[in-house]
Amino acid sequence: MTALAPTLQAFFTERLIGQRRASPHTIAGYRDTFRLLLGFAAEQTGKRPCDLDVGDLDALVVASFLDHLEHARGNAIATRNNRLAAVHSLFGWASLHHPEHAASIQRVLAIPPKRVERNLVTFLTEEEVDVLIATCNRDTWTGRRDHAMLVLFVQTGLRISELASLNCADITLGTGAHVSCLGKGRKHRQTPLVPLTISVLKIWLAERGGSPSDVLFPTSKGRHLSRDAIEHRIRLYATQASAICPSINTKHVTAHTLRHTCAMSLLRSQVPVEVISLWLGHEQVSTSNIYLHADMSMKEQAIERVRQPNTTPGRYRPPDPLLAFLEAL
Repeated sequence: MTALAPTLQAFFTERLIGQRRASPHTIAGYRDTFRLLLGFAAEQTGKRPCDLDVGDLDALVVASFLDHLEHARGNAIATRNNRLAAVHSLFGWASLHHPEHAASIQRVLAIPPKRVERNLVTFLTEEEVDVLIATCNRDTWTGRRDHAMLVLFVQTGLRISELASLNCADITLGTGAHVSCLGKGRKHRQTPLVPLTISVLKIWLAERGGSPSDVLFPTSKGRHLSRDAIEHRIRLYATQASAICPSINTKHVTAHTLRHTCAMSLLRSQVPVEVISLWLGHEQVSTSNIYLHADMSMKEQAIERVRQPNTTPGRYRPPDPLLAFLEAL
């Protein structure tokens, strides 16, 4: 057996699980990355995946794999960069255990991520939120569950994985009402609840029944809703709501859109960005700065408070024909 196979196994068992205590979601992402990479390298070299060595995954093969992700599989640049981050993590670990491959490993670690354009975040207005939530058919058990789920989603800005893993015990409706969750990076977070959310959850928990360890928003069989199932329910209600509020049809409404909606609601209420960062469970405050760029109405209000300079408009005219040529390019 080559050095790659035991190194890869030790990377998952010792590094990710033993030392970093990586979440199942992180482990699944790394697993998928290396399944794709090993399959690609096997096709390129004609070897079986278990026969590949560290040297077979050189910088040329890894770079070709990244191009394959973009052009053959149609992955976005963000996905390509995530795959590269997983590869860098493995090779950083391998560099400590296989100095004989140091030169090849360093060339792989030197592959940079691609810069990606950052689009403005998509969020719903208050009217759109009201219409979306109102589409839940509360004459049915599923509709009442989804109504409570969407209300909690929009008010707390939980990640979809955080909401899907909630149990009844994670909701506190007495003094200091809040929802507790285990967020990204295994950080516990408590988010306060507003009176409307409290009243909706009281009604839902009374109907839900069960023990504190039961799933808060279960399937018909009592299991946790999957991420795909939650996204499907959101798309369903967004489609129905767009018939009443056509502006929703111009937006890609997902679980993360509802998270952005919560953040924009807090920002419009003049909540400091630092508090929004804590509310959403961001690792860094700078992550929350994306919301400062999203709301045009806030920028327009800022313009109204700015004194206009006392000058007349004019057009630049190059004083030299050579400069004029360069200006025209």
